[in-house]
Amino acid sequence: MSDPRGKSRFLTIMLVPEDGREARTFRLSYRLLRTLTGLAALVALGLTLVAGSWWYLAARASRVTELQHQVQTLQAEGTRIQELSRQLNGMEQEYARIRGLFGATPSDVPSDVWLPPADGTGRTRATDTRNLAKASAPSSWPLTERGFVTQGLETGTKGDHPGLDIAVPTDSYVRAAGAGTVVDVGEDPVYGRFVVIDHGDGYTSLYGHASLTLVTPGEQVRQDEVIAMSGSTGRSTAPHLHFEILKDGKPVDPLTLVHQP
Repeated sequence: MSDPRGKSRFLTIMLVPEDGREARTFRLSYRLLRTLTGLAALVALGLTLVAGSWWYLAARASRVTELQHQVQTLQAEGTRIQELSRQLNGMEQEYARIRGLFGATPSDVPSDVWLPPADGTGRTRATDTRNLAKASAPSSWPLTERGFVTQGLETGTKGDHPGLDIAVPTDSYVRAAGAGTVVDVGEDPVYGRFVVIDHGDGYTSLYGHASLTLVTPGEQVRQDEVIAMSGSTGRSTAPHLHFEILKDGKPVDPLTLVHQP
């Protein structure tokens, strides 16, 4: 940049020492100052980029360490699962051997208990026509094991109890006491998870405190078909099944219709 007379403009810097030595004068052209300022800006930008890159690399390195720890944890869990699988296979083989010693053989003969199929293709055995979809009054014990009756039917008292409480381990099979149609499945503050079946002729049955229900409203179930797994949901202090039978909406003592094994 030039002045009106065509000469370059300069910035003069004079340094005057206090000890009386000769003063020094520096002349810098504005063009040089602009160049130096640009270089300084570039250096500052470079330093900023370097600092940013260092922070990014440090964060990535920390993430890599975390991922390595997760991989080690998963590998340890995988090893534990493999060991559990090996133990389970060994137990199954030992169980099969013991069954063989007692003359037990794998059973594909229809039993008195129907389990819901795992493939979801249907809830009945095509090779067995017993109790198929035909409603029947409840007459079977609602469990695959005996259990222990801890409370029976109580009516007309302050603490009415309209059915049986049967102590049984959690996740025991709960089965339909008679063939019929599932009319209600849900969860209640008192009964917990429950199933209600209409058996026709005014009979209904209720199964409460289940840990898992295996049927849906509208399904037809056979007598002895597994409909739930026992538990301790709702107002319950220990695993058990609450079993009710009603005739025209009124409680009936289940032990007058079903026999405890």
